[in-house]
Amino acid sequence: MKSINYIFILIIISVTLVSCNSKTRFRVDTSKNRIEVKIHRFDKDLINLDATHLQQSVDTLYSRYPDFLPVYTYNVLEMDAQNKDSVAYLFSKFVSDTTFQSVNKKVLTTFNDVSDIEKDISDAYTYIHYYFPEISFPQVYFFVSGFNRSVLMTNNFIGVGTDFYLGADYEPYKSFTYQYLLYNMRRESLAIDVVSAALFRHFSFDGTENGLVDNMLHRGKIIYLLSVFMPEKNIADLIGYSPEQWQWAEKYETDIWKTIVGQKHLFSTDMQLIRKYMNDAPFTAPVSQDSPGRLGTWVGWRIIDSYMQSNKDVSLEQLMKNNNYRQMLEKSHYRP
Repeated sequence: MKSINYIFILIIISVTLVSCNSKTRFRVDTSKNRIEVKIHRFDKDLINLDATHLQQSVDTLYSRYPDFLPVYTYNVLEMDAQNKDSVAYLFSKFVSDTTFQSVNKKVLTTFNDVSDIEKDISDAYTYIHYYFPEISFPQVYFFVSGFNRSVLMTNNFIGVGTDFYLGADYEPYKSFTYQYLLYNMRRESLAIDVVSAALFRHFSFDGTENGLVDNMLHRGKIIYLLSVFMPEKNIADLIGYSPEQWQWAEKYETDIWKTIVGQKHLFSTDMQLIRKYMNDAPFTAPVSQDSPGRLGTWVGWRIIDSYMQSNKDVSLEQLMKNNNYRQMLEKSHYRP
């Protein structure tokens, strides 16, 4: 009996060590060769615009944000930044609007200290630089737009609308957005969204057949990178699932896979069908009305995770260069 217990303990230890090794083999010391991110607080400066000295305050914004401000005015105000008088007028109207004054006040409170967000993005950028030194890092800007725009992206920066991250229970959201989007409209999702946007921008879709499996595994590769580059984050948060959504997906994983395969969806190139599996939605329609949305992304990550555990010699660079998704599926030995 003692010998059986001893063998059982050894098995448990060995499984634990393998599991830990699979999670830690890409770990990096983020204190070395560090990429430091300093968030540019255009949101705070705009909210605190001094209307009594309007022209001077607007001139300060122009000088402080020479690259970001023209993109902001064009995409949010639909106005050329050279029309400075009109821009100043709209800025003053926005910050004095009683509807958005409470929203802007909430922004200042929620994002009073962003050092934790800067650290999360800095850690992730440091990881990315270690494994993909050729990637250039976009600067990060925060802005507010009166719920008009959530993201602004160029080759040089990522702008994030902080008024879209005030909490899933923030009452004003319920009047203009869908219930299924609310969970990720919280402060905890912001750093993940920034890093995710940077990765999706660099690693654009590379599938040769543009079938469901190509889309699933491409998204799965990005989520896998996120799990490596943001190791302290919960994988459910990286995918954007609530605990209840995650539990549902885990519980019915076998049934999800049977549906995808059994209905011959896996290699389908029907874009309408693919969107049902991949896009934000209240549920994944081909699977179940009780399911969370974006199950294609969740299953794609599960397959890639299985692939990397089954092929421990594959580097992250090799993973991202490989777009033979049918072969990756076979070599993943994914069997839910």
